[in-house]
Amino acid sequence: MPFLTTLRIDAGHPALAGHFPGAPVLPGVVLLDETIRALEQAQGGATQQWTVGTAKFLKPVQPGETLTLEYDPLPNGSLRFAVSSAGRAVASGVLRPSEAGARTPAAGTAATVRTSDAHWAAARERGSALPLRIMVFLSLSLGRRTARALLLGIASYFFLFAPRARRYARIYLRRALGHEPTVGDVFRQVFAFASTILDRLYLVRERHELFDITIEDEPLLRAMVARGRGAFLLGAHLGSFEVMSAIGRRQPGLRVAMAMYEDTATKLNAIAPQNSPSAPEIIPLGHLDAMLRIRDCLEAGGFVGMLADRTIGEAPAQRVSFLGAPALFPSGPMRAAAALRCPVYFMAGLYRGGNRYHVVVREVADFSAVPRAGREALVEEAIRRYVALLEDCCRRYPYNWFNFYDFWHGAAPDAHGAAA
Repeated sequence: MPFLTTLRIDAGHPALAGHFPGAPVLPGVVLLDETIRALEQAQGGATQQWTVGTAKFLKPVQPGETLTLEYDPLPNGSLRFAVSSAGRAVASGVLRPSEAGARTPAAGTAATVRTSDAHWAAARERGSALPLRIMVFLSLSLGRRTARALLLGIASYFFLFAPRARRYARIYLRRALGHEPTVGDVFRQVFAFASTILDRLYLVRERHELFDITIEDEPLLRAMVARGRGAFLLGAHLGSFEVMSAIGRRQPGLRVAMAMYEDTATKLNAIAPQNSPSAPEIIPLGHLDAMLRIRDCLEAGGFVGMLADRTIGEAPAQRVSFLGAPALFPSGPMRAAAALRCPVYFMAGLYRGGNRYHVVVREVADFSAVPRAGREALVEEAIRRYVALLEDCCRRYPYNWFNFYDFWHGAAPDAHGAAA
């Protein structure tokens, strides 16, 4: 949730003199300056040089007004703010840390780490297209059993030479397991990650006979398809979302288009069979026509799959307690579902070792008949529901979490998290 503070524009503020005679109004640049001062005081006096990413001024500010300031830290170190007066919006925007200025901690306070320093989007993934294609060739030529033997060496390499990812894996496992993880726990998580990457190769090539897949709530899945209406399927970097292709064989009406960022789509296309009529439709996010393609898919009765656990830059996000500490989750997918008035389901294909996967399906929200006035509150509640389902899966299948970065941005666990 956003943080709250107040600021008051004194009637004797020097900027009001002559601006304007007989009808004093606070200039927008001064309101920004006062907003930054209030933010610094709310954060313990730490100073930072800022640049204005966006700013909108919606209502004049009169002398003596007491304003409410809401602000929300974003994963890249920016701050989203909104200023209101007696419930009416005054101004809103985004402040970005200036590259030239460094945050100076106030006396007696610890330095604040910019979330972008540990953000997943800033970390370059290991490997390149050529090793990936070599692995594809060997895996298809030698078979899954032999490929899994090679996988042990690959997972060991990643485990030994990725200390940053190993450190963040320990932080996550400490929260999910409720105790200090062992070296074996961390390696088990890394190997589970490597296993799902290998299995992705066979799943996108429809080698479904290689896998033993169970579904936790198959009647819900059948009912979902039988409705004949489009819906969002929200997953996470948890287990294997590609297991959906295998589920589609049991449910012929389950046509899923994957909405993902272009770099991820490129990696998926590198292992997918060329010109296959059964290849999943990919909707690249970040393109102008992405929302139109999503809408068309839903209106045709299809399903749109999306991973909804990682925030991107200054995209809208909601702070929710997750495994005992607050974390940022993107609100864009849920807002899109609300705008398009469609149901939302949580879905995860959880790896259980060997060739076994377990699919969890849960209903999150149905925005089909939600009035515009009450939409925002229902979106926030739906995000909390999604996070609660994600947390439950992490507790039950802790080695399936594949976010190897500082997901909580250094937040300490609360009493609930420590007890868990």
